[in-house]
Amino acid sequence: MTKQNIIDKTITFVKETLSNAEGGHDWFHIERVYKNTLLIAKKEAVDEFTVSLAALLHDIADSKFFNGDETIGPKLAKEFLAKLNVDQNVINHVTDIIKHISYKNELEQGSKFTSKELEVVQDPDRLDAIGAIGIARCFSYGGFKNRALYNPEIKPNLNMSKAEYKTSTAPSINHFYEKLLLLKDKMNTETGKQIALERHAFMEQFLSQFYLEWEGKK
Repeated sequence: MTKQNIIDKTITFVKETLSNAEGGHDWFHIERVYKNTLLIAKKEAVDEFTVSLAALLHDIADSKFFNGDETIGPKLAKEFLAKLNVDQNVINHVTDIIKHISYKNELEQGSKFTSKELEVVQDPDRLDAIGAIGIARCFSYGGFKNRALYNPEIKPNLNMSKAEYKTSTAPSINHFYEKLLLLKDKMNTETGKQIALERHAFMEQFLSQFYLEWEGKK
């Protein structure tokens, strides 16, 4: 089986698995991350096969939809790739990327897994959390969890632990300050950093307009 055959089968598997996923974490999220991964990979010294599989499988079982269990996604990815007889070193690398790609893991103390391939997949995942798409995803998930849009009396928690982040029920606007506005400065690659600039500025413009409308000033 060629690498392209494996990628094609992976795309089919992900589409089927996420067919009923929440709108911000569905196949289209995966597709956007996959496309931006390929874009960024062109300028980085990485294994394109590894980053392609990691991008496609990175949210195959997002822990926030599985009672916080972070082991299901890597396990599903490992089992699927093993069935396709993918090289064990590639499988190990892909599952390591899935385990460490999430922003919340940066809130945890201890040693971290690093690789250039992780950086090249992590940037597109973070890019999809900011800009116009990021705003849409933020409120889509907030609605899914029945969260308030905004409550001036509930201030953002700017020093969250990983446990606090995973159990937060704060209004959607707070998420901008607790994560989204921080991502621009956490990009790994030059391409990611350049794309993030415009998306970050769009979010700042959105928030300014939001508060003016909230106060009935515009």
